[in-house]
Amino acid sequence: MVAAVAAAALLGGAVAGCGGGDQGSAAASGAVRTSPIADVPAKLPAKVEGAKVVVGSPDAPRTAQVLVDPRCGYCARFEETGGEALLKLAADGKVKVEYLLASFLDQGGASGSVKAVNALRASVDAGRFAEYQAAVFASQPKGKFTDELLLGIADKVPGLRGPAFDGAVAETAYKGWVGDAEKAFEATGQQGTPAVLVDGRPVGAEDGSLFDAKAFTAALAGLGIGTA
Repeated sequence: MVAAVAAAALLGGAVAGCGGGDQGSAAASGAVRTSPIADVPAKLPAKVEGAKVVVGSPDAPRTAQVLVDPRCGYCARFEETGGEALLKLAADGKVKVEYLLASFLDQGGASGSVKAVNALRASVDAGRFAEYQAAVFASQPKGKFTDELLLGIADKVPGLRGPAFDGAVAETAYKGWVGDAEKAFEATGQQGTPAVLVDGRPVGAEDGSLFDAKAFTAALAGLGIGTA
């Protein structure tokens, strides 16, 4: 189990992240809302590959791996900054994104991370993963994710609600997959979230660019992503 907060030296301070029981200090208000760039993820295809969800064109020249826990406040902050920048690059066919959805913040169901990851997995089957993920982080609660909240967020994503999705949420139909995704996250050796890996190496952690869309775009460009 992940037990420490991921942090890196930065101008004498630290780049914060979520680890162990820490949910972060950047949690959203919990109001149900969509991403301000909802039209971008709405156009992105997604498929399950083992314990990952892969978003974007399979022909994209590069791959970025994104590690997030739905209940991590810093992940919500990343999703509205660096995460949006990454989705725009994916929409342009510059990169495909492999999401490893962690749930280590869910201790005995206290945060609802398992419920949220289960719902996110169900959204893949409905063809609405990228849009729903953006909405889940935009609607991150101060308390925990509940079935009612996850279904309320799904109401904001056209075409997502239906018997199959609603049933999967109510029954936690993908609980086994959620456990596999957590194990895959832990296997990366990362000690917290959010994290973005390109060629197995973290991007944007040391300089804090994960939380600045322009700076993160530049960091990716430095790796040759989005420059062609």
